[in-house]
Amino acid sequence: MRNLIEQSQLIYFIAASAALTFLPGPDILFVLTQSISQGKMAGIATATGLCTGILVHTSAAALGISALLYKSALAFEIVKYAGAAYLLYLAWQALRESGELVSSAPVKETNAFALYRRGIFMNVLNPKVALFFLAFLPQFVNLESGSVPLQMIFLGIVFLVQAWLIFSAISVFAGTIGDKIVQRPGIGKYISWGKAGIFTVIGVKLALSHK
Repeated sequence: MRNLIEQSQLIYFIAASAALTFLPGPDILFVLTQSISQGKMAGIATATGLCTGILVHTSAAALGISALLYKSALAFEIVKYAGAAYLLYLAWQALRESGELVSSAPVKETNAFALYRRGIFMNVLNPKVALFFLAFLPQFVNLESGSVPLQMIFLGIVFLVQAWLIFSAISVFAGTIGDKIVQRPGIGKYISWGKAGIFTVIGVKLALSHK
């Protein structure tokens, strides 16, 4: 991998990626809400799904599919509204949970897989993430270092690893706080309402977004 990117450039890329990952955004809010409401393992499962979605966006950027999405207003709108509709569906699901007790018990395998899948859908159905990677990754590509698609895929994997580590650390921290919060009587419905509110805001913001 030394031939793909210089060490100094790689360090700069990791630092820039970590700074961007820590910025308040849909992904980090999604991880926080799942960790607080369902425990750290739920947050890690969600984070793993979100980071799997990064592979899709990285491959799309490397193969030029994201460029087609950028050029096609119709394709952008279709993906955007599909993502917004999915987030509003998650908000509705959270409201349905409002009468149930929120549990911080370890997440079952089936629930973990559902959260993993949910993270993938949320990430893949956000066209702005695709355009982000299309704009971000080429800045660290060296045309003299060989295959550009291979360099972009390598950088995407590096971004994925650092994002997963940060999201997992946030999951553990938020899950610990959530364990203390959910022990309070009647707090479950407020957490569910909070999740529904966050999903709704993110969904509406996505629906109103432009390239």
